[in-house]
Amino acid sequence: MTRKLLPLFVLTALSASAYAATPPNTLVVAQGLDDIVSLDPAEANELSSIQTVPSLYQRLVQPDRNDPAKITPILAESWQADAAAKTLTITLKSDAKFASGNPLRPEDVIFSYTRAVTLNKSPAFILNVLGWQPDNIASQLKKIDDHTLQLSWTADVSPAVALNILSTPIASIVDEKLVAANVKGSDFGNEWLKMHSAGSGAFKMRVYQPHQAIVLEANETSPTGAPKLKNVIIKNVPDPASRRLLIQQGDADVARDLGADQIDALQGKPGLQVLSIPSAEQNYLVFNTGNSTNPLLANPAFWEAARWLVDYNGITKDLLKGQYFVHQSFLPVGFPGALDNTPFKFDPAKAKEILAKAGIKDAHFTLDVENKPPFITIAQSMQASFAQGGVKVDLLPAAGSQVYARVRAKQHQAAIRLWIPDYFDAHSNASAFAYNDGKSSTVAGLNSWKIPELNKATLAAVAEPDAAKRLDLYKKMQEELQRNSPYVFIDQGKTQIVIRDNVKGYQQGLNADMVWYDRVTK
Repeated sequence: MTRKLLPLFVLTALSASAYAATPPNTLVVAQGLDDIVSLDPAEANELSSIQTVPSLYQRLVQPDRNDPAKITPILAESWQADAAAKTLTITLKSDAKFASGNPLRPEDVIFSYTRAVTLNKSPAFILNVLGWQPDNIASQLKKIDDHTLQLSWTADVSPAVALNILSTPIASIVDEKLVAANVKGSDFGNEWLKMHSAGSGAFKMRVYQPHQAIVLEANETSPTGAPKLKNVIIKNVPDPASRRLLIQQGDADVARDLGADQIDALQGKPGLQVLSIPSAEQNYLVFNTGNSTNPLLANPAFWEAARWLVDYNGITKDLLKGQYFVHQSFLPVGFPGALDNTPFKFDPAKAKEILAKAGIKDAHFTLDVENKPPFITIAQSMQASFAQGGVKVDLLPAAGSQVYARVRAKQHQAAIRLWIPDYFDAHSNASAFAYNDGKSSTVAGLNSWKIPELNKATLAAVAEPDAAKRLDLYKKMQEELQRNSPYVFIDQGKTQIVIRDNVKGYQQGLNADMVWYDRVTK
């Protein structure tokens, strides 16, 4: 699709100097979209796509907007859990329809979960936690009648954990009839869904122009009600300074991904509000232990030295100006069981001692990083601080989609990555950082870290029925990863966005998928 095919109102809103105000029935959001690989909920696993998918799709259950520790029924009317049998019997809302007008059926749920597991794209590891794999998924899903189905799982997890997993974006329900008409070979409609939608969310896709804009239009028949506005345009503006200009001039209603300097410049400006929202997002450095071109990356002594070569305070306080705070464990603050100790500080002399004791000389590595804040800011700081410890870092900045692709193909040596939990349970992060079964695309798996003992500990923790004992297991796992792992956990974020003061009803939560446009008015 070329620019000339975009609707007129879209072109108007995309023009930075078209008007000093956006159309009254349209919300214009300025942010970076270059990280998007796909908008298929079975594949979407990047920040921008995860923020967008919930506007297009719904799940059987989702976290409560005001208390995300609670699960709220959306497409499910009710459910019955049988912990002993490891089943959930789901009754669907009888009047729920997709944006296409097709009614919601048990077949749609079965198709959605089957395709997500069978395609085995990056976020599939979330569903793998249930023991769902391509070779057994068919036996785990059963239609009972026209409005009821039974879900089974083989893993040793409770119904509560199962519901948390089914509340994640990859568990979004797609319209089987619409998708089936756009299947190519055995792709389950993946190629088509990268740029189209087949959901029941508050909005449906009107246009997706990669690296330019996502245009959403109201789905008046959404099971949770029609949105207040007719359109949402999410405009790709790669440069943070340009986003600042758009929001300040009134050519955008919402601006995301602003650097610390842009936020500072907009504080107190007339017509604008700066929102600071608690976030579970974390930034970390990871070494690809399986990269054969640089054996240093698999050396635990090098991992230990790296912990003392990050200028944590300089990054969070001086460079990112309070948008992040130092956090050095894999569970974010706000999650039960999260460690809030910070055992590491910038100490290049200590790092040199560790490297010398291990006989490591001429240490170097390449660092893949998204060419936007805060990632490039963190990477540039690391390049300078690691140099003080005698370690050379060559930066490989690129668009987010390119970095994601390289990491998923295991072509990187090291990378600065963002992580946000997929659901409100400690297992969400433990199963990513401390579990590698050799099949799932966990963080540990993508970095070829072989950890049979941690695998056992992770499975034991998720199966532990005693809440206090379970939290203690996660604390011990965090301590182990602090001590010895290819990860250097750097900081945790506070999401800061800027909105025009005529924008009302905007809501955003701790996790990336908790971005809601349906109640927004202007």
